[in-house]
Amino acid sequence: MRFHFQHFLKAILLGLFTLFFTNLHITGDITKYINPKYDFMSKIAAVFFLVLFLIQLSRIWQKKHIHHVCSHGCSHDHGNDYWSLKRVVGYSIVAFPIITGFTLSPATLDSSIAANKGFLLSQGSNEEKVDSSDKDSLMEDAESLVEKENIDIYSSEHIPLPNNNYLSEEEYNDKFRLLQESETIQMTDDMFSSYYGEINENPQPYVGKTIKMSGFVFKEDGFTNNQLVISRFLITHCIADASIIGFLAEFQGAETIEEDTWIEIEGVIDIGTYGGYELPIIKVTSLNVVDEPSEPYIYPVLTLLE
Repeated sequence: MRFHFQHFLKAILLGLFTLFFTNLHITGDITKYINPKYDFMSKIAAVFFLVLFLIQLSRIWQKKHIHHVCSHGCSHDHGNDYWSLKRVVGYSIVAFPIITGFTLSPATLDSSIAANKGFLLSQGSNEEKVDSSDKDSLMEDAESLVEKENIDIYSSEHIPLPNNNYLSEEEYNDKFRLLQESETIQMTDDMFSSYYGEINENPQPYVGKTIKMSGFVFKEDGFTNNQLVISRFLITHCIADASIIGFLAEFQGAETIEEDTWIEIEGVIDIGTYGGYELPIIKVTSLNVVDEPSEPYIYPVLTLLE
């Protein structure tokens, strides 16, 4: 029997990938990388890596083979004991995400990322009005999972994806009705994006209503001392496509609160302008500094048509 080091190295890499994905699911950190609706697919990936790992284990020890004598100019592969710069680079590329995955803890997106991605208020400072297509995009997250991804819910192949923000059509309609009928609006995580889209698109009916919400502080250049944005990151698929949404808030002492501070506020909705763009503004009446929640991100509402 002969020990093949490169087969052993491949098995180690596949085992580490399996361990990495498994650890993300056990700790719950998988939601810091992807939308929970893709949780099932990442589990499939973990199983796939496990199968490849087991196959690779069987290749580490193999019977010795009689080697033929090659001419000086032969160009065929001499087996997995042969090392070259190409193979070293290949192993390094594969190993890099594993090394960074285990050595670097997943970081929560913050205001520095928001500044790079841009914020909705910045669109108003360009002296451009939001057209109908932009407004429609604000409510895109309220579309059903069936409509967005053409899923056949009656197919035997359809497996419900684990998502804490997965609502039936009736549940969604009931919660959306609360927004329109209640005098106090609770910006809960499950309906945050839908409530935000509705209020931002059509703020007039909500003027004078009380609103309660929490988020991290984000500030743009050009804000006055009493202005800041109470923000949340909306994850559609993974953190790479994260977008920041939130409301401009005004209160005395806003300049003393540092960016990325998590706050919980209560205030009254009003309409104001920023950079020539009309938008809802929260006149804060009470504020508390809070700890960052264990699940800092919000996700689009997924409804199942019945």
